[in-house]
Amino acid sequence: MKKVLFIDRDGTIILEPPVTFQIDSLELLEFYPGVISNLKKIVDDTDYELIMITNQDGLGTSSFPEETFWPAQNKMLRILEQEGIAFREIHIDKSFEHENLPTRKPGIGLLQHFLNGNYDLENSYVIGDRLSDVKLAENLGAKSIFIGEPHEAATFCTKSWEEIHEFLKNPARKASVQRKTSETEIQIEVNLDGSGKCSIDTGLPFFDHMLEQLGRHGGTDLSIQVKGDLHIDEHHTIEDTALALGEAYLKALGDKKGIYRYGFLLPMDDVLAQVAIDFGGRPWTVWDAEFKREKIGDMPTEMFFHFFKSFSDTAKCNLNIKAEGQNEHHKIEAIFKGLARAIKMAVAYDPKSKDQLPSTKGVL
Repeated sequence: MKKVLFIDRDGTIILEPPVTFQIDSLELLEFYPGVISNLKKIVDDTDYELIMITNQDGLGTSSFPEETFWPAQNKMLRILEQEGIAFREIHIDKSFEHENLPTRKPGIGLLQHFLNGNYDLENSYVIGDRLSDVKLAENLGAKSIFIGEPHEAATFCTKSWEEIHEFLKNPARKASVQRKTSETEIQIEVNLDGSGKCSIDTGLPFFDHMLEQLGRHGGTDLSIQVKGDLHIDEHHTIEDTALALGEAYLKALGDKKGIYRYGFLLPMDDVLAQVAIDFGGRPWTVWDAEFKREKIGDMPTEMFFHFFKSFSDTAKCNLNIKAEGQNEHHKIEAIFKGLARAIKMAVAYDPKSKDQLPSTKGVL
């Protein structure tokens, strides 16, 4: 499916006059710093379609005659086109704010055809300098790039088009998953391109310690907050955490273009753990590890396989795990560390396969 950049005009592509807010003469036409060169890079480096969407208050009325609007508009478009920057569609709402028409941003009246299922709106962006642009993104089910001071409602905030280009070229692979059942309530946030920062609380300290290995040794920022029915037993907490965590990794990977896809490892003291992973889109788990103790810490050893199987199911990955050794604590910790390193290898970008899907089938 096609990805789209819905780009505002005034204050985003061109500078907005501070008093009138109308570019109604060629003398007022001035481009936002860095916009031309970086829009060109975005066109060259990404596969987004460009759509202009702008509110022009009262265009065509006596307060803003059309003959004062089009010379600057057309001049702007010619300059951009000469640099290889073309908008596939241009949408202009001419209403006043007080009219509250559905065609005016943040309304999506002019963009209804993008909801037909042919567009990947979840991975598309609205770029603009007003919170109405951020709201437009929310209404479309898209993400937002806010040109201005940091705002929690926006996906990414900056005043630099150079930073916008870098962000779109190499977007942070982040995901958030909420899972709520009658047995557990889980909130997970994952950043595959993080630094290993972890905030984990499942109510099971040893489980927390194992999950922390995924972040620390995988270079992944992990926030995992779980409220489970531990007054019954540990089963639901461990299983549902694995299901939500696998889903978060799958979402964070996005389209998987350019990744290595495979990974494996790891020795630890008396233990040799081999963990192979393939983010190929099909779940499968092979498990060859035995534990003689009923529990390690507060985690039942019978739940170890169940955790990795549940993770594989929702992450849609192959997992092949084998471990041998004497110390049971070392054995399971080596497996978690091995999974972390395997994931780190698999999700890393292959510089020789930029934007290519690592599959001869053409789909993962």
